[in-house]
Amino acid sequence: MEKAGKPVMDIEKTKQVVEEVLHGNQKPVVDFANTQIAFAGKDDEELKKSAWIFGLMNRHWLVGIGSKLGLAAIKMHLPFVEAIVKHTIYEQFCGGTTLLNCMPVIENLGRQKCFTILDYGAEAKETEEEYNQTMNETIRAIEFAGKSEQIPVVSTKVTGMARFGLLQSLQEGEPFTKETRQEYKNVLKRLDAICHVAARSGVSVFFDAEESWIQDPIDHFVNMMMRRYNKERAVVYNTFQMYRKDRLSYLINSFHQAERGQFILGAKLVRGAYMEKERARAERLGYESPIHPNKAATDDAYNTGIRFCLDNYERIASCNATHNQDSCLLQAALIEQRKLPKGHPHLNFCQLYGMSDNLTFNLGAAGYNAAKYLPYGPVREVVPYLIRRAEENSSVTGDMGREFKLVQQEMKRRGLA
Repeated sequence: MEKAGKPVMDIEKTKQVVEEVLHGNQKPVVDFANTQIAFAGKDDEELKKSAWIFGLMNRHWLVGIGSKLGLAAIKMHLPFVEAIVKHTIYEQFCGGTTLLNCMPVIENLGRQKCFTILDYGAEAKETEEEYNQTMNETIRAIEFAGKSEQIPVVSTKVTGMARFGLLQSLQEGEPFTKETRQEYKNVLKRLDAICHVAARSGVSVFFDAEESWIQDPIDHFVNMMMRRYNKERAVVYNTFQMYRKDRLSYLINSFHQAERGQFILGAKLVRGAYMEKERARAERLGYESPIHPNKAATDDAYNTGIRFCLDNYERIASCNATHNQDSCLLQAALIEQRKLPKGHPHLNFCQLYGMSDNLTFNLGAAGYNAAKYLPYGPVREVVPYLIRRAEENSSVTGDMGREFKLVQQEMKRRGLA
């Protein structure tokens, strides 16, 4: 294994490796164009329904209007709207309203050689009672996962268990008051309870990354949990948003800290989810944007991060959580080239349920550790998550157009179009 830090700082070498893997003459190790494998879990009617949903979501103006109207209607408790949401985008992107309701989806994913990562989709919590409710729901999900070989991970957000204002005050270095000190202790207790149950249950926990102006305390909390629980295996994972200019160096530094502390680094790599908000805030407040100036720079940082994790895979448990085909192909090809065990617990891929099935299921069929990130929860509480999915992945990014095209290809292959 190469020494940590040495290869990753050589960005040009990484670019060369990526170029050789993605554009070389060798045959790709995974065929992401295989729609038969990608949609094997859907019957003809389900496939037609997916095509209809992606067709609608491919119209950016419709997503914008529908998002505003849908959120307002849900808040007004209009029952027919909730029913429409449940039988359309909710079914496409969520597992069910409860853990038990998710079982048919989890079993179907398992039949396609794909693991499940559970995530309670409710957001925007604001009181201590609600934070404890999120903690308890996460613990229930972990205990549920501990009884199934198909669910190795449960995902959660620190802001589901901590006040946003508290996290911001911690990042800004404000001194503790009696109240904020108690809040801080309560957050630690909640996170520790979750990680303790995960360690006992043989399950891992992903902690999501969030806005840059509250990320430092999130890193602080998650690193504390990693030091405590990642001695023998990766129970706790932090999330690295690689569209941030500082995250590649932070990934490297996190690994060195883990080495010194003699624990395994859990690293979930994502590109990022708050780009417009981050840039707008930086411009409004007059500081340099923390986000890379363009997609190429983000891709370079992301792919370099992947290579660094693979260079040190025995001490970094990583999850390549992306819908980017090139980044998935890069990791799969490097695993193949280096003759690393495809099923090693430190080498993982993940995509959102309902999207990028051509990536997840073709990776799973080829023997890699592939998983679907499966949100669940009451329809009205998961709506903000669904709206974000629709807005983030509308025709602006091209994701919906790609999904629509793949579904159409499979329909044509089946003689349905």
